[in-house]
Parts: sequence; C-alpha cells; structure tokens
Amino acid sequence: MELHIQAGALLLLIAALVAIVTRRLHLPYSTGLVVAGIVLAAVPFAPDVRLTKDLIFTALLPPLLFEATLSLHWDQLRRDFPVVVLLATLGVLLSAGVTATGMHYLAQWAWPGALVFGALIAATDPVSVIAIFQEAKARGRLLVLIESESLLNDGTAAVAFGVVVALASGQQLTPVEVTTMLARTIGGGVLCGGAIAVGALLLAGQTADHLVEIAVTTVAAYGSFLLAEHFGLSGVLATITAGLVVGNFKSFGTISDRGREAVQAFWEYAAFVANSVVFLLIGMHEAHQNFVAIWFPAVTAIALVTMGRAAAIYPCCLVFSRSPLRVTMKHQHVLFWGGLRGALALALAIGLPSSIPHYEEIIVISYAVVAFSVFVQGLTMAPFLRKMGEIAGSGTGGSGWPGDSGKGG
Repeated sequence: MELHIQAGALLLLIAALVAIVTRRLHLPYSTGLVVAGIVLAAVPFAPDVRLTKDLIFTALLPPLLFEATLSLHWDQLRRDFPVVVLLATLGVLLSAGVTATGMHYLAQWAWPGALVFGALIAATDPVSVIAIFQEAKARGRLLVLIESESLLNDGTAAVAFGVVVALASGQQLTPVEVTTMLARTIGGGVLCGGAIAVGALLLAGQTADHLVEIAVTTVAAYGSFLLAEHFGLSGVLATITAGLVVGNFKSFGTISDRGREAVQAFWEYAAFVANSVVFLLIGMHEAHQNFVAIWFPAVTAIALVTMGRAAAIYPCCLVFSRSPLRVTMKHQHVLFWGGLRGALALALAIGLPSSIPHYEEIIVISYAVVAFSVFVQGLTMAPFLRKMGEIAGSGTGGSGWPGDSGKGG
C-alpha cells in the first residue's frame, strides 16, 4: 500500500513528538522512533503501511544519502580515502565471509542462503550510523571515518549481494563476468551520479532563485539514483557521488549564497522526514516478527555479524598501523561497535526472490540483527563515545590523528 497523505501526516506528528521526548530524556532519536513504531503497531488506528524495498530505495534512501554527502567535505574525505576504501571493500568482504561461513556451519544453512545473508547484512547502514553518531555529537576524524565508510561500503555490499543472489538463483557466472559486473555497477553508478550532478550545477548557475536551486538538487538526488537503478548500476553510489559533487564542486555553476542556506535547510528537513519514517516503520514491523521461533539462528547471526564487523575493522586498520594514516585503537573500537545495521539490510532482505534458500528466516533474522543494532548498540553508543573521550565537551578527545592531543572540532 502506498504511503497515503493521512498516514504520512500521522507518522510525521508522531516523529515530532518522539523528537521532543527523546531530546528531553537524552535518548537516541532513532531508538525512540522504533519504540514508538512498536507501540503504534498495537493501536487500532495504526496506518497500514508496508515496509517494502521500493519504498525504502525509491522514496526514503536518496534524501538520506544525498543530505549526508552534501555536508561531507572532500578535503576531509581525501585525507582518509585509502582507509575508507579498504574498510568499504575488503572490510565488507571479510565481514560477509565470516557471517556466511558461521551461518553455514553453526546454523546449518545451505551455502546459497548463508552467502546471501552474509552479503546483505555486511554493510553498515548509513541511515542508522549517521543518525546515531550525529545525535551523540561525535566529531573530528572519527565522524569523517564512520560517515564516509558507512556510505561507501553500501556500494560494495550491493554489488556483492547482486552477484551472490545471481549465483543462488542458479546463474552461472565466470570470473570475467563477475569482474565486468563489478566494474559496470560501481563505475557506472559513479559516472551517472557525477554527470547528473554536473548538469544540475550548470542549471542552478543560471538562476539566483533559491526555490529553483532546491528543485534542481532534488532532481540530482532522485534522478541520479533512479537513472542508475534503471540501467542496473549502483543507485546508492550514484546518489553519494551526486551529493559529493554538489556539495564540493563550485566551478560548474555556483549556487547562490541564499540558495546554499535554503538547500541545506531543505535537505536537513527531508532527511529528518525520511529518517523518521524509516525507523517508525521498522518498529511497526518489528512488532509483528516472531523472534522466539528462530531464537537460536537469530542469536547466532547477531554474534556472527558482530564478529564479522571485528574482522572488517581491526585487520584493515592494521594495514595502516605504521603509516601517517594510522587509526588509533580507540577509534577502531568505536568503528567496530558503531557498525549498525538498519533499513538498507531490510530492503535487500525484503526484496529477495522467494526461491532463495531460507528466504523467510533471512527476513526475520535481518529484523533481529537490526533490533540488536537499534536497542543495544544504539543505546550504548553515546556512553561508549563518552568513555572513549569522543563526545564534544568530554575534554579528552583530539582530532583523531596520531600525535594530535588538541580538542578536535
């Protein structure tokens, strides 16, 4: 069922109330939304809104990705780009491998189902990660690392997921075909997003009307995603690229000063709405999951996903241990515990072909992993950051670069 205006208005009202309450109680906003969604599912006037792959991918994901990358400065990202790329590629593959292997041998799943689950749950969810870390007021290098890694690793996970689903569905892919698919999906998505963004900036440069400039950036966010997905490319990477280009490149046509303020405010609001709907719907659908029936594979999956995240962070960071890009052990611990899963994993799980082995279990267990992320990792993230000295005002954290003991901004 489509998200009707009445249902949307009700969800937005609930989101506003939750935002007020969680701020006063100093609780994570996303966790409060999931709790509100669980409560809402039990009342008779609850809106009948299905959490579908199309709803998440087409309507809600583009504004969240675009807003996050719009404020991500290339100068900050460039400094840590090798670290981010390794975490977002090899790290994702290591995480997927640990989870899939464990589900095969411990939960007795067939390899096709185990590999599919490992691929879809491997990437951290940018929606959950960015929401939690911004609420916790993380700063400096840590925020750049966690945000950029959570954004870029979705591209790797999406491509790996596509390959594994194709193999699980019976398709025969040679190494050359897999390599071609990787290059086409990733490279095509980046080129598509860059081209759309450059065109949007050139068009925006022809006017000083901030309303037109907002409209043009909206086309860039959704147009890049939809066009890439239409041609079988990575819509996630397309929108991420579009956001980076619009936020950083001014030589193609400058958005006016008033326009930049208006664009930033608009996308903050759009991200707030999308974020609120995502977590409310997750809560509403969590309420209907029967976790008791699959408690052993669910607990096993949560443990394996956590171990997989450790395998993704610590070995990859070890590569840079003797270089200027060294990631401090405190930051490695935060990156490990901050690997939250959320709407992206659910969208991939819900969109699986029903012929995939363990199809029903994959969906329910994906909800269980997301519930662990929201309630356990989400609620402990701020205290953990405070203990690590990474929350502004704690008085102990630096910028995150080795040798820098100043108070990072």
